[in-house]
Parts: sequence; structure tokens; C-alpha cells
Amino acid sequence: MNRNKNNRMAHSTETDIEPTYRLVNGDKPPDIQNEKETSWVAGVQMFVSFLLAGFGMVAASLLLDVVQHWKVFDKISEVYILVPALLGLKGNLEMTLASRLSTHAHLGHLENSLTSLVVGNLCLIQCQAVLVGFLAAMAAVAMGWIPEGQFNIHHALLLCASSVLTASLASLALGLIMIGVIVISKKLHINPDNIATPIAASLGDLTTLALLSWIASLLYKSVDTNVILPSIIIISGAFLVPVCGYIAWKNNFTRQALDEGWVPVVSAMVISSAGGLILDHTVSVYTGIAVYQLVINGIGGNMVAVHASRLSTTLHKGEKEGSMFSSTTKMLLLMVIPGQLIFIYTIGYLRAGHTSSTPTFILVYMCAALLQVFLLLGISHYLVVWMWKMGIDPDNSAIPYLTALGDLLGTAFLGLAFSFLYAIGDKDSDLGD
Repeated sequence: MNRNKNNRMAHSTETDIEPTYRLVNGDKPPDIQNEKETSWVAGVQMFVSFLLAGFGMVAASLLLDVVQHWKVFDKISEVYILVPALLGLKGNLEMTLASRLSTHAHLGHLENSLTSLVVGNLCLIQCQAVLVGFLAAMAAVAMGWIPEGQFNIHHALLLCASSVLTASLASLALGLIMIGVIVISKKLHINPDNIATPIAASLGDLTTLALLSWIASLLYKSVDTNVILPSIIIISGAFLVPVCGYIAWKNNFTRQALDEGWVPVVSAMVISSAGGLILDHTVSVYTGIAVYQLVINGIGGNMVAVHASRLSTTLHKGEKEGSMFSSTTKMLLLMVIPGQLIFIYTIGYLRAGHTSSTPTFILVYMCAALLQVFLLLGISHYLVVWMWKMGIDPDNSAIPYLTALGDLLGTAFLGLAFSFLYAIGDKDSDLGD
């Protein structure tokens, strides 16, 4: 849809609201006309949300450290490829939902059209999740089958059914939670741009990984004998996609997102799957990498999602992005070291993983984390501004690319960090365990 300024309108009724919702003449909506968010308030809100989200990611990392030893992960290694792709998918959908709803909240649409927003967005992410969950499974099957040259139909059905059912259930639960977070944050006068996307990502990781592990394990018990149950799950998902897609298309709030959202989500799935290949290789060499992979990817993804969400809202409000980019970037970079130290200490305190937190390890890990976030924030600024100029709503399209790049860069840098540690002689007894 073309974003020319002369055809921009934003109205407060459901029937008149244009799917693109920048205001004309630079006017600010009533609820933010006189509000100015200080850097201190923004920093506190973001850091607290990062801590809460980070502990959720630590929990997801601890869960991955446990389930990697389950029989389904051991016997069907393609499940490892599904983990970054499916977790990235859920994070993308929920964080994109959070970014969209945050902008709607700033523009006053939640007060007037909440029901329509809820129905349209839940159907939208359900449609996207099921379809892309199926594609993620197919990618995992292909990536596992091509190197080995062996195709197992039972394993393929298990991967596909697990991915589709996990994506569907997680979408419903997380979508409702995110809507609640946005509504409550506005009532408490908290900027949803600062807190919604980290919460979406952390809850998405933990919920999706738990569901995937549980569902895959249940299906694995009869993987070689029962093809009826996986087939029913896949067929049900295929029926759900057009129904939810039609509802989302008829909804004025989600029609543009349905149109623009596919390429970013599918592209992000492909990028995250590449990260899954790296994880599948490195986890077989360095067992200790699993517990840190979700943390470095999650924190990087959370930070770049907050940056993109704030920048997108700034553009929708007709404000200049220059000063916002500088202040937000500095705040986010300053949060990397204390945030990562807290999570490293937590992992060490819980005696999780297979790697000791030596000073050398912490230094190398911090370098990888800082480099990842620095690159992501720079890419985020140019990508969001470029999308806006090209007539693409960054609320719908930017976050999937950025979080997928975060997964890829985080997994790659973490693998290089472990390889570097091993090469320089920091051979923790468990590092290459």
C-alpha cells in the first residue's frame, strides 16, 4: 500500500480506520499530545522489562539444557533445527503483534475498537503461525534429510505435527497475554513500546519450547506405528489457515498486516533455520553452548525489537527519528553488560549447563554479546527508516528480519566464542564435553 502523506487518515471508528495509521499534518493523538517520556523513565521501564524477560529466557535455556537429553532430541536430531526456527517464529509473531498494538495504543484505537483489534490480530497470528510452522518443519526435514541422504516419513510427520500444533497453541495463549499486557500498561501509564516486545519474546521462548518438547515426546512414543494422529493434526491446521486468514482479511486493522507480513516471517524462518544448522553442529561439539544460546539470542532480539518498536511509533506519530535513535541506542548498549552478567551469574548459581563461568569465558562471551547488539541496532535503524520510506509499515515487517538476524548472529558469535576459548587453551573440563 502506498504511503503518500496526502492520503493518510486515522479515524477512531472501526469502519473508517485505514490499515495504515500515520496521522496527517504531523498531529499527535490526544493521549500523547502533552506527554514527554524522559530518558530515565524509558531506561527504567526497558531495563525492568529486560530483566523479567531475561529470567524467562534463562528458564527457557535451562529447559533446553534438560530436554536436549530427551530421547526424541537424541533420536530425531532435526528437532534441534526446529528450535531456533520455531522459537524465532513465535517471537516474531508475538513481538510484531506487540509492536502493532503499541502503536494502536498510542493512537487511541484500543479505547474505541478493542474487540475488533483482538479478533483480527488473534486470527492473523493463528493463520501465520500454523502456515509458517508447517514451513519450518519442512525446512527442518529438508536440512536433516539432504546431508544424510535418508528420508523417514514417520519422522517427517512427527516434526510437522509437532510444529503445527505447537505454533497454534502457543499463538492463542501468547496472543491473549500480549493483548492483556498492552491494555494494562496503558492503564498504568507505562509506554507499551518499552515492555511489550521483551515480554512477548521471553514468554514465547519458554512456552513454545515447553510445548514443542512435550508434544514431540508424546508423538515420538508411537512414531513408527501411528500415523493417524499426526495426520489429523496436520489436516486440522490446513483447515484453520484459510478460515483465520479470511477473518483477518475482512478486518480493517489486520488486512495490511496479512498482506505485508508473509515475506518477513517466511524470510525470518529461513534465516533462523540457518542459525539452527549452526546450533545443531555446535551443540554436538560444545554441550555447554545450549544454555547460553537462548540467552544471547533472546536479549539481542529483545533489544532490537524494542528499538524497532519505539522507532516505528515515532515515525507513525510524525516525529523525527534522529534524536530518538541516538538516545535509545545508548541506553540499550549500556544495558547489555549488566543484563548479561546477571543472567550469567544466575545460570552459574543454579549450576546449569556444562560450562564454568571463568573470567576468560565471561570476557569472550561479553564481546560476542556486545558485537551482536551493536550490529543489530545499527541495522534496525536503517531497515525501519528504509521500510517507512518504501511505503512498508515497519510494525508489520521489521521485527521478523531483525530478530532472525539476532538469532543468526548470536548463534554464530557464540559458536565462535566457544571455538576461540577452546583454541586458546581455556579447555574447561566440560567445554567440549
